[in-house]
Amino acid sequence: MTIKVGDTLPPGTLQEFIEVEGNGCTIGPNTFKVEDLVKGKKIALFALPGAFTPTCSAKHVPSYLQNLDALKAKGVDEVWCLSVNDAFVMGAWSKDQKAGGKIRFMADGSAEYSKKLDLILDLTARGMGVRANRYSMLVDNGVVKTLNVEAPGKFEVSDGATMLKQV
Repeated sequence: MTIKVGDTLPPGTLQEFIEVEGNGCTIGPNTFKVEDLVKGKKIALFALPGAFTPTCSAKHVPSYLQNLDALKAKGVDEVWCLSVNDAFVMGAWSKDQKAGGKIRFMADGSAEYSKKLDLILDLTARGMGVRANRYSMLVDNGVVKTLNVEAPGKFEVSDGATMLKQV
């Protein structure tokens, strides 16, 4: 069943490519428990089908970078970008988008977490396999406060400006 407003995020893991060793993290991919990362925090999470893809790179990530300061001013502790790519690709994409230290690029390499949320997009026919659907959600201490799921092929409700209005 698809996650909905009022639900608690399910337990699971995501990976993040860490550039600088510290805070118990090594350089390279590090695995984190979602339930630990969201505890006591307000997270603006947006997900998209793939790193380096046109809409994701030209519109989705930039919309959160443009609204980052305003989101933080409204109490958002962290902004996450989730995609079904490996942590190495997500780390390279974060560099390409100049988002390091601003947005956490969280890898769901095998789509396991996206499947738990039931927010997947099957692009197997297009040679891309199972991906995350394009969506955004505001999560407060692990509870989904808002959820904006895009219709297939659309980019209308999951952008940073929409999230800013919902915080």
